[in-house]
Parts: sequence; structure tokens; C-alpha cells
Amino acid sequence: MLRNIMAVPNPPAIAQALPRRPNTEELSAWRSFLRAHASVTRALERELVSEQRLSLAAYDVLVQLAEAPDRMLRMTDLAEAVLLSRSGVTRLVDRLERDGLVARRRTSSDGRGVVAVLTEKGLDRLRVASVTHLDGIVRHFVTRLDRAQLAELGAITARLSD
Repeated sequence: MLRNIMAVPNPPAIAQALPRRPNTEELSAWRSFLRAHASVTRALERELVSEQRLSLAAYDVLVQLAEAPDRMLRMTDLAEAVLLSRSGVTRLVDRLERDGLVARRRTSSDGRGVVAVLTEKGLDRLRVASVTHLDGIVRHFVTRLDRAQLAELGAITARLSD
């Protein structure tokens, strides 16, 4: 569909909305970036689910909580950290709570907010799952690039995320 839009000599709505359109090389780079991200994350997800019965999103929640002060985060901060909507992170934390990996608590500071807390069981589960995940990162990402490429990609993605 994007190609059809791009083929139109001067689509009025798009021409007015964008200061300029990406050229073919830029679109190709963008699509390669998306395909690479999707390919690596699908492989990592597949391995975590197969070997650990844990989704990549659930693993990410456990990591964010493990790295947080006192292994807890406000639900809104957790949603932002894992790039999920608040309702999405709520549903995910519901499942993790049922499995005993995460607990919810009211915050002591104002009594209104809710924090997610990593349990000991959750930390143990994270340690085991980390072996699978980190091996996958090496296999599907690190070994495909040399040191210079990794450094360049790191600099590029850091710039994009700022």
C-alpha cells in the first residue's frame, strides 16, 4: 500500500503533511530495520516460550522489576519501560501474579498508586530464563555482526532512541 501511495505523483494530503518523502534507499533501510527487529524478536520469543514457557514481554517485565530499586515499579512506569499500554501491562502482570512471579502492592507514599514487585519465585524464574534468552541474543544477534558493526549499530540505535 505504501508503494502505491509513493507512486502517486503528488498525493495532496500526504504532500502537505510531510516536509519531504523518504526516497527508495531510505525506505529500503527502514524496511530492513523492521524486518531485522521482527526476525530477531520472533526467534527470541519462540525460544523463550518453547524452553521456558515464558513470553518475551513477560521476560521483559521480570527484567525491569529485577533491575528496579527494591525490585518494584509503579505500574505506569513498568508499562513505559516495557513499551506496553497500561491495560496491556495490567493483563500481563495479572498472569505473572497468578503464577506467583510478581505481586502487587499499594504504594506507601500516597496509598493510591500500585506497584508491581518481583517475588523470589519470579527472580528464580528470571535467572533460569536468562540462560535461554542471553544464549539467543548471542546466536541471533551478536554472532551475526563484527565488533565494528556492533559498535556502529549501538551508536545508531542510541541516536534513534533519544
